[in-house]
Amino acid sequence: MSAMCRRLTITRSAVHRRRRDLVVKLQIRNNSDSVIPVKLAYVSYEAMNGDKNPAHHPIIVMHGLLGSKTNWSSLSKAIHQRTNRKVITVDARNHGDSPHSLEMTYGHMAQDIVRLMDDLGFEKSVLVGHSMGGSTMMYVALHNPRLVEKLVVIDMSPVRTSPQLLDVQQLMRVMSTINFEGVATLTKARGIVKERLAKVTSSFSLRQFLAMNVVEADVGKFKWRVNLPVLEQAFPNQIAVFPDVGSKVYDGPTLFIGGGKSDFIRVEDHDKIKLLFPSARFTYIKDANHWVHADKPEEFLRTTIDFINQP
Repeated sequence: MSAMCRRLTITRSAVHRRRRDLVVKLQIRNNSDSVIPVKLAYVSYEAMNGDKNPAHHPIIVMHGLLGSKTNWSSLSKAIHQRTNRKVITVDARNHGDSPHSLEMTYGHMAQDIVRLMDDLGFEKSVLVGHSMGGSTMMYVALHNPRLVEKLVVIDMSPVRTSPQLLDVQQLMRVMSTINFEGVATLTKARGIVKERLAKVTSSFSLRQFLAMNVVEADVGKFKWRVNLPVLEQAFPNQIAVFPDVGSKVYDGPTLFIGGGKSDFIRVEDHDKIKLLFPSARFTYIKDANHWVHADKPEEFLRTTIDFINQP
């Protein structure tokens, strides 16, 4: 057999193996139903002339509930520059520019990440997620440990929910009642959102953050960019609660970053978390709330980048 034929045979074998592996990955099931992934919108941060360290695996970042990849643009750029790794920041399904879907479980969101990795040819990645994004990345790591080099979970626990989540449910309830009919400009539409949300939250930054989900659908017509009806319905039983994963374990390097003023990752839960993530380390950033990366961006970056850069 000529060298060219041998190369062709090897290439075809590799393609068949990759297809077979994808079929296996897509067999994760949730509530006994097949999980069908969607194609996520994403932004890539990488060197113009290629990665400085191409041998290093890329980093994938997912935002929290009602967020988007846009919220992570400056942080993702900094992570890329200070790790010399490609950084992919995604919009979760029903968020940002990603497709809307009636399905909103962690099984589905995890498979969206697996599909993205396969589409981009990533054999392994560092996964970073905040809140809902953190739960998604935990689910990926527990079900597909060989795809994950390291895991960073920002202010989310797999063993207990926070009472603060009730506030999120109330915010979504108010958001769903807002009517943009007759509103002339995007600025006014977002102003209405901030005014209505002021009745349920005193946080200006949170109101500003949520108002960014209003977009212009057509000239003079405005809508929510997030799939609010599906998110509101899925929130109590599918988003707010981490699913039972049985005896699955991810024993790779794992960092949980909590806000010093947040109660999402409780010290008394560390041992239970380590049953799922035996190599887990925990750190808390002083004076940060649930949005750790927004409250203390430099402290968050330093903590995350030091962990990723460790051999």
